[in-house]
Amino acid sequence: MTDMLIVVDMQRDFISGSLGSAQAQAIVPAVCARIQQAKAEGTPVVFTLDTHDEDYMDTREGRFLPVPHCIRGTEGWTLHPDIAKACARGMLSFEKPTFGSTALMHHVANAAAEKGCVNGKGMIVELCGVCTDICVVSNALLIKAALPEMDLVVDSALCAGVTPQKHEAALETMRSCQIVVK
Repeated sequence: MTDMLIVVDMQRDFISGSLGSAQAQAIVPAVCARIQQAKAEGTPVVFTLDTHDEDYMDTREGRFLPVPHCIRGTEGWTLHPDIAKACARGMLSFEKPTFGSTALMHHVANAAAEKGCVNGKGMIVELCGVCTDICVVSNALLIKAALPEMDLVVDSALCAGVTPQKHEAALETMRSCQIVVK
């Protein structure tokens, strides 16, 4: 059984908005079903929210990816409506101004420590969401670096990359770093 499900950036802008894709839209029903399954099993579900301010274009990321997205308070920043409905209110979320969340990494490390899992050994954490090649892989690698003995799992069918090729490349990178990709 999974000890925690992390849902990465399932926000409108990444699914149907400024950076949306058919692949991201296609995984929404399956991600909703996985959230419901986790809740039914009593597994904590945690979300990340890519979060930028109005000055996004003046940031380093904005210079390299000049597409305003996930601007705090806009419709594009919110969870996709089906995802929001699946998770209901009160779920823990971490806003992140860039690809990976150190706050999320610390949360996972604290959960492992509370469970008595040294270096994460004996704990299973699953990640899903978008974009496989940017935010999913970044968060997975942060967690894996902090907790090298943790069983970290990424379900490839519950992730979508910027392109199918980049999705596959990110999955291969995670496999190389001893993250279980199913």
